[in-house]
Amino acid sequence: MKLRFRNESSEPVNLQFFLQKENGVSRRLITKLKRRPMGITCDGKLIRTIDDVPAGAEVILDISDENEIPPNAGLNVPVVFENDSVIVFNKPQGMPVHPSMNHYEDTLGNYFSALHPELTFRPVNRLDRNTSGLCVAAKNQHSAARLQRSVKKVYYAVICGEPEEKSGRIDAPIKRQTESLITRCVAPDGQNAVTNYQIISSCGKYSYARIDLETGRTHQIRVHFSHIGFPLAGDDLYGGSCEDVSGQTLHCGEVSFTDIKDGEIVLKAPPGENIQYLFRKYPFKEI
Repeated sequence: MKLRFRNESSEPVNLQFFLQKENGVSRRLITKLKRRPMGITCDGKLIRTIDDVPAGAEVILDISDENEIPPNAGLNVPVVFENDSVIVFNKPQGMPVHPSMNHYEDTLGNYFSALHPELTFRPVNRLDRNTSGLCVAAKNQHSAARLQRSVKKVYYAVICGEPEEKSGRIDAPIKRQTESLITRCVAPDGQNAVTNYQIISSCGKYSYARIDLETGRTHQIRVHFSHIGFPLAGDDLYGGSCEDVSGQTLHCGEVSFTDIKDGEIVLKAPPGENIQYLFRKYPFKEI
């Protein structure tokens, strides 16, 4: 895959400045391409970062990748949006994002490899296995660096019970629980963590919440709602009831980002199956 940038000005411009400052190419990627034969060319010829790009000339970056994740075309994950730089999936609950020892061929990465065997899988927002919803993956290193700075997410969750406060801000630091590799907890010496929420509807037994994060700590939403006494339905790790569903009822329902080619992108996805099951079973009423 190649990225193309044209010097639209009427004057020559230093290549390093042209790529990094004018077009947002990271210093790390530029350094990597300098070591690759014909990694950076200008009008078909090798160019150094100390050289100038002539007015009207085109600079091409060879960002070809090699994908090491085994493909699995037998999986089926809806693609919500795709162009030359990014692909957005609506990941189902129960599917891991990355392969691991226990999930080697049934992950989102395996499906990405089947769609694009020539590319490296670069998920920008990583979702837990049992969290459903929109997962953004960059198609190259340059796109990944830009997206890391621009992706905004909105989550939705079903929590146990109905809070008296229908909207609020949970400001509670989080750290890894002692002697656990997975579980997190609220602790004074933890990292700063802030979650904003609004209750959309409720059936008394459960409530449906819209969630905006000011920070992005591991398990932040699950830990915070458990901390205030309203754990996520199905979340047995943090005290949620599994009477009706298993696996946390958490869904990334909205993402927005600025794309290199198409500008501002806003995407939405309906709640995951475990949340929709609760909607069918119980009479949720809008708040």
